[in-house]
Amino acid sequence: KAAEKLYVSQPSLTNAIKELEKELGITIFYRSGRGVTLTNDGAEFLLYAKQIYGQYETVLEKYGEGGSYKKKFGVSTQHYSFAVKAFVDMAKEFDMSKYEFAIRETRTAEVIQDVSTMKSEIGILYLSDFNRKSLGKMLKSSGLEFLEENRKALLKLLHSANLEFHHLIDCQAYVYIWKHHPLAKEKSISFEQLDGYPCLSFEQGDNSSFYLAEEILSTNEYSQVIRANDRATMLNLMIGLNGYTLCSGIICEELNGNDYVAVPFQDDEQNPNSVMEIGYITRKNTLLSKMGVLYVEDLKKYLNISE
Repeated sequence: KAAEKLYVSQPSLTNAIKELEKELGITIFYRSGRGVTLTNDGAEFLLYAKQIYGQYETVLEKYGEGGSYKKKFGVSTQHYSFAVKAFVDMAKEFDMSKYEFAIRETRTAEVIQDVSTMKSEIGILYLSDFNRKSLGKMLKSSGLEFLEENRKALLKLLHSANLEFHHLIDCQAYVYIWKHHPLAKEKSISFEQLDGYPCLSFEQGDNSSFYLAEEILSTNEYSQVIRANDRATMLNLMIGLNGYTLCSGIICEELNGNDYVAVPFQDDEQNPNSVMEIGYITRKNTLLSKMGVLYVEDLKKYLNISE
């Protein structure tokens, strides 16, 4: 099938792969009676090959004279409406019949994985300091080395995945609730006031690490917790159960509507209002495509970030 798609004979393709393996000094494919599968070296090689070809397409896009293939652009993001808004604004600037766009609201680990494997060009996520007291206690009880900040742990994870984090904005945490919630008229809301209302959290998977959470104070013990995996369900739970979530306070009414409010979170000694550092991730040493450049510009425009 590969030979057919490349318009070459099967022996020619087999010889070409063997020559490549010989030149690189690795085995790309494991061959058996059932067919061929990628070796570990082959899977790693494929990532680099995709990156090289992606850069080649970017150069053609910038300097070439068109082409018949549909150019692809994808974004993976934690659950932020502003990330979707910027995507909408970017997509409007292109003839979508000539492009294949994708935006994926997903778990933190998948955001990292998608960008690492080049499924998406850009990923949107946040870094934040945790409550050191709670975190230290959790790690000690688990027999793990103490890391003072989830920021360090997440940056280390990004580095190991050959990714880099680009800072966009710092913001304090807000309590995001339905506009008719009993606390909606408060000037600020403390952790104590939230007791008795369900805390809504985006599900990160059974085996996920605490530093992959999308909300601050994720190590706290809540009397009521409900986990959801999409933004629409989260909004419904806010109305139906007077639930709340701790977020950046950057809300897009154009997409979410005006039935919700963000009230400043009032911190205390036990529950500090950690700074949420929002940014985007890309693979190291890569050029952003024309869509990627415009998407980042639209992000900055919506977030009121001046160059």
